[in-house]
Amino acid sequence: MSVAKSDAKRVTTHVLQEMKLKGEKISMLTAYDYSMAKILDAAGVDVILVGDSASNVIAGHETTLPITLDQMVYHASSVIRAVKRALIVVDLPFGSYQGNSSEALRSAIRIMKESGAHAIKLEGGVEIKESVLRILSAGVPVMGHLGLTPQSIYKFGTYVVRAREAAEAKKLMEDATLLQECGCFSIVLEKIPAKLAKQVTKELDIPIIGIGAGPNVDGQVLVTHDMLGITTEFQPRFLRRYADLSDVMHKAVQKYIEDVKDKDFPAKDECY
Repeated sequence: MSVAKSDAKRVTTHVLQEMKLKGEKISMLTAYDYSMAKILDAAGVDVILVGDSASNVIAGHETTLPITLDQMVYHASSVIRAVKRALIVVDLPFGSYQGNSSEALRSAIRIMKESGAHAIKLEGGVEIKESVLRILSAGVPVMGHLGLTPQSIYKFGTYVVRAREAAEAKKLMEDATLLQECGCFSIVLEKIPAKLAKQVTKELDIPIIGIGAGPNVDGQVLVTHDMLGITTEFQPRFLRRYADLSDVMHKAVQKYIEDVKDKDFPAKDECY
């Protein structure tokens, strides 16, 4: 039986805060289109992230950098039309907020007005403080993202675990505290030591969502295409595959082709 009901309470930033206070874990997955979002929402997921990971899993790019603001608006609009319960958070794409708080505000407003989304997400700490404050001043809820930040991949040069060294761990804690003080309602921690993620979660009042950050955070997020086994190339330690849909879909397509070639499809009862 699905945990979602037709009269289920809409998830808001306030609800997420209540979940943290009660010790109830937060579930978060990605979606980029109407059909997938409808399935996730009906299943009862708390938060749907319209991630810039669409650049990888939908468009086939090597990184998240190429996806544009127009494309994120399109994906977010498709998702929002399917959802009745989950909180919808949308990534601001690379180049739409870094270094220019006015541009950041314009980008966030476009996402909110044109898609109907509920919140936006940005990568970084002190470096984007002015953008975060500017967006929050307009009443737009902001989720932070620290640790491995894919939009900075060419700066890091690798996807290895972040904040293993004391100096980087100290900066991450300072950035997390800063984002909370600015007014962010939540923070995603990606691919950092579980011990550090536990410390951040304990010391901060806002919900902390982990991806490769261990179990002692307030919630977890995965890319849905990875979790369902639609994509197969990406195999980090933190990823648990709950299905192998790539194989299921491959076999279904092969069977369809076979039936067409053998003139078995369409059958008599499938004709008008």
